[in-house]
Amino acid sequence: MGKTAYKRLKGSQSFRQRVLLATLSSTPILIEDIRADETWPGLRNHEISLLRLFETVCDDCHVEINETGTKLKYKPGIIMGGRQHRAHDCGLSRSIGYFLEPLIVLCLFAKQPLTIRLKGITNDSKDPSVDTFKSTALPILKRFGVPSEGLELKVESRGLPPNGGGEVILSLPAVQSLTAVNWIDEGFVKKIRGTTVSARVSVQFENSMIKAARGIINPLVSDVHIFSDHRSGPQAGNSPGYGISLVAETTSGCFISADTAVSNARDEDGSSLADDVKRELVPPEDIGVGIAKVLLGEIAQCGVVDSTHQGLLFLLCALCPQDVSKIRVGKLSQHGVETLRNIRDFLDLKFIIKPNPNTQSVFLKCIGYGMKNLSRKVS
Repeated sequence: MGKTAYKRLKGSQSFRQRVLLATLSSTPILIEDIRADETWPGLRNHEISLLRLFETVCDDCHVEINETGTKLKYKPGIIMGGRQHRAHDCGLSRSIGYFLEPLIVLCLFAKQPLTIRLKGITNDSKDPSVDTFKSTALPILKRFGVPSEGLELKVESRGLPPNGGGEVILSLPAVQSLTAVNWIDEGFVKKIRGTTVSARVSVQFENSMIKAARGIINPLVSDVHIFSDHRSGPQAGNSPGYGISLVAETTSGCFISADTAVSNARDEDGSSLADDVKRELVPPEDIGVGIAKVLLGEIAQCGVVDSTHQGLLFLLCALCPQDVSKIRVGKLSQHGVETLRNIRDFLDLKFIIKPNPNTQSVFLKCIGYGMKNLSRKVS
């Protein structure tokens, strides 16, 4: 065996995608200077948890972290998937949504269909909630030829910050390869669906959010249904809080989403600050109005996906067979731009970007990397 040649990277930015693309392209990576100048240097808990998750679903992958956590050596293995009998604890510093995006892209190319139970926070204001994921990210996968059978995300119990306690079960089929898409027509909004969530608080919070959101959306769209999911007892997790997720479905089958959640702050900066924040939770009416406005803003951008799902869309386009994919998104988000850079670095693949002068939207075109699942037999 010769010496392993590592691809050298620096800094902590876009950690998830670097590890994901390294695994898919079988590139060993060496990341240095991970938050080296900060008060708390090195990898965060959620980043180490993500590496553990990758170790769970892959075989023969090798992770080496130095004492301060500022340097990481990662040598990818074979993506196995399969039914995982042990639940993976995602920790409390980021929600389950942070782990789901890299996990679904990775395990599409696994040896066997994946079934895994993830524990942690289901709804927070930082990452997409599991409800949004279910209603928006899974239909995006179907666009790329992922079969509906075996594609499911089931919410067993809710968990809100700071103490979590939520649980979801993800089932994902393995594919031979994806299908290139020509997806530039965003269509018109035909219906809006939503879910409100409350745990360990009065159900009246949900009614207030629904009423406030409907006040803005109903004059524009007649077909609006917002379902309430009130949990109490063991299914409510360990912390009180409430949240809402809205999804607009268009005539051409696009799903545009927006979501948020409100709960007590995570006790990262000492208890005194957390006590101050506890007294100032945003009222449910303001949450309903705010998220309805955010959704309308996303729809106005004329993209086929919302700004939070741009990264996922670009990754799937890049992993398509060697065929042309055309897509249209709204204003490029910071996450979207970083994704394009990572795709260029790891897969040596560039998108042709053309802004649309009439609207804020941007057309992107690329020829796929031709990612194939070598463990699956061609039938």
